[in-house]
Amino acid sequence: MDRVKLQVRPREGRGSKDAKALRAAGDIPGVIYSATTDTQAIVVNARALRQAVSGGLHTILDVTLDGDGQTRPVLIKDLQLDPVRDRVIHVDFNEVRLDQPIQTVVVVHLHGTPHGVTMGGVLSAPTHELNISVLPTNIPESIEIDVSELDINHSMRLSDLTPPEGVTFLDDLEGTILATVTVPTVEEEPEPEEGVEGEEGVEGEAAEEGAEGEAGEGAAEEPEGSE
Repeated sequence: MDRVKLQVRPREGRGSKDAKALRAAGDIPGVIYSATTDTQAIVVNARALRQAVSGGLHTILDVTLDGDGQTRPVLIKDLQLDPVRDRVIHVDFNEVRLDQPIQTVVVVHLHGTPHGVTMGGVLSAPTHELNISVLPTNIPESIEIDVSELDINHSMRLSDLTPPEGVTFLDDLEGTILATVTVPTVEEEPEPEEGVEGEEGVEGEAAEEGAEGEAGEGAAEEPEGSE
């Protein structure tokens, strides 16, 4: 896992007004959580943070706090995004020990076309993330799963998957479904109600007969010598 240096400074102000002023100046408020030291409110340059996480959210960051001089290895715990502008407005870091496993979440990526799909089946992937235990230096960016051998009406469970080196799966091995191929569901169109159509047919015929009878009576009542 790559190591990236990131310079931060202590945050002195508090509140939404101060946070807004920081963002306007190109900075982002944040917090460093630690199991051995007090929680530290910090400020980080937005551009520097984007460059630091460009290699992935599991990149180990060597954070140096201005005035402290100490470098601490951290991982990103959470990035809060602006829902309108889609930019980071707050960041949380977790300080980690590089020699101790941590629990984290990684995304699942399926690749390959299942044999069952080529036969007309439908692929579904109910699991998008996995909980794992791993050293901070060995965190994979994702768990890659080849589903090309999956047939119709077959599923792939977590127990079928070999974890990457140094990774321990924490989810239920048998109960976690990674992928499944099923027969497509065909919806049948409802059949028309015969009774309703029959009644309409009878009424229609009666109406036509009545119309013909009225036309005949009208022709018989024409006075003689009308020409």
